[in-house]
Amino acid sequence: MLELAILGFLYDAPLHGYVLRKHIAALTGHVRPVAESTLYPAIKRLEKADLLARTTEPGAVAAPRHVLTLTDDGRRVLRRRLAEPAQRDITDENRWFTVLAFLRHLDDPTLQVAVLRRRLAFLEEPASFFYEGDRPLSAEELDDPFRRGILTIARATSRAELTWLRRTIDSLDDSSH
Repeated sequence: MLELAILGFLYDAPLHGYVLRKHIAALTGHVRPVAESTLYPAIKRLEKADLLARTTEPGAVAAPRHVLTLTDDGRRVLRRRLAEPAQRDITDENRWFTVLAFLRHLDDPTLQVAVLRRRLAFLEEPASFFYEGDRPLSAEELDDPFRRGILTIARATSRAELTWLRRTIDSLDDSSH
């Protein structure tokens, strides 16, 4: 997820590491804060794989600043990862939001629709956080008001996402014909 976010933000424009960290924190920080001890090793891995390049600019007041730029290989890897996200990138909400934040970088609406259809299929499967045997329980079946709250909120969120997914898929299907 972190590497996808790095590639996605650098797709738009070269960034200083500090600015990149702020962008990633804005996208995922409420769920998974981005520590320097995680970000900079990820940047080094991507740099070593020739997916991004680092240049040095003189600092205005202090030390020189490093600017990160996506390479052509980095652009290709980002587009491939967006076109073929791992299953957990579809099913885990936080990972899904990271994919969704950069899905516009796929130039082909049919590829975008294919990814959205995978998420739609996942959301259309009957599921619950709580089960009786193999049967998913509904909010109405729970005596616990807190668990009922979880299911009520999740159902409302899922309904909103399903509506958005169907509209967006229809819109992209119309624009590609």
